[in-house]
This record gives sequence, C-alpha cells and structure tokens, in this order.
Amino acid sequence: MTVRVVLADDQPLVRSGLRVIMADHPDLEVVGEAATGAEAVQLVGEVSPDVVVMDIRMPGMDGIEATRLITAGSGTTRVLVLTTFDEDDHVYGALRAGASGFVVKDMALDDILAAIRVVASGDALIAPSVTRRLIADFVGRPAAAPERSPRAVEGITEREREVLTLVGRGRSNTEIAEELFITVATAKSHVSRLLTKLDARDRVQLVITAYELGLVTLSR
Repeated sequence: MTVRVVLADDQPLVRSGLRVIMADHPDLEVVGEAATGAEAVQLVGEVSPDVVVMDIRMPGMDGIEATRLITAGSGTTRVLVLTTFDEDDHVYGALRAGASGFVVKDMALDDILAAIRVVASGDALIAPSVTRRLIADFVGRPAAAPERSPRAVEGITEREREVLTLVGRGRSNTEIAEELFITVATAKSHVSRLLTKLDARDRVQLVITAYELGLVTLSR
C-alpha cells in the first residue's frame, strides 16, 4: 500500500529534502506541499492524504491550529509533527490538538520516513528517549488533558492495566510481549482493546492516560 503524504513546512529546503528521499521509496508518495497551516488544511480537504508531516511554526495559521482542524474533520488523515523538540515548546499543544506523534528535524531522514509509516499504519510514534519527558511534562501542566475519573478505567482488566503501564513507558508491542511472556499478537490485541475501552485515538493518548492515572512517573 502506498502512503500518501502532504508536507507542510515553511522551509522549502525541508520539503525538498523529504520529497527527494521519498522518491526513492515506492511505498511513499508526496501528494502535496504546503508552506502554511491554512494551505495544509486546504490540501487535506482536496487530496485526503494518509499523513501530514506538519511543522509547528509557520506564518499565518500555525501547525497546532492546522492539526486541530485536520483531526477534528471527518477524514482519516493523521498528523505527524515535525519540530525541534529542545526548542519548540508548542509540541505539547500539537498533541492536545490531535497529532499522532512527532519527529525532530535533526533525525536521520530514514528515521523520519519510518515514523511516517508508523503513523500511517494507525499507530503513534512513541520514542522512549523523548516521549517520556514530553508526556510527563505535558500531563503535569495546568492546561493538561482533563483528568479521568476512576470510573473511566473500571472496565479494564489487570492484564490490560499492565499493558497500559508498559505502553506508558514507551514499550512497543514486541517489547510488551517479551516482558509479559505473551505473543506479539496478544499484546497487539490488548492494546486494541485499551484503545476501544478508553476511547483513545492512538498510543499517544494511551501514554497520556497512563501518566494521568499514575501508572507511570518520571522515576519509573
């Protein structure tokens, strides 16, 4: 299956670099480019891409508002934020707006392409080396997502709680399977049930929930 991608970044060199390397990967196709958030939203309406690689700081409508509008729509387009983590604090707002993950601009291009595939598959980019800091700080902020009541998690089993804890720690399905001595297919099934039971869009929201519930902290 070909992943159809829109590149949204006000830096032509960034878009050009991604477009050139993606041309060598037949499973990835750039179907549009945008230099502003407004252009990105318009393109999504016109071409319905699978993924938008979204910069945060753009003139006019920024990437956060564009992400909010895209994810609030009726389509299935997912957003992968492209940012400089150590400098761009707005990534927190992007996650609240519905982004399925993020990559940093100094990553290898091949890693960015891998992230696009992850998001397109319906998963979210959870990089343990960065995401733990990101989500922990995100949840602790005054504008964090609304707290869940205990009733919101009454329906999950003890095993699902264990899986949720590991998802919160940034573990992949394979790593979860290894730690709990279950198959990868079973781990994937547990994650799928958690997404349904907790009404979560993707793994990013599961990570946030794990922090909200105190299943994961910075020291763990």
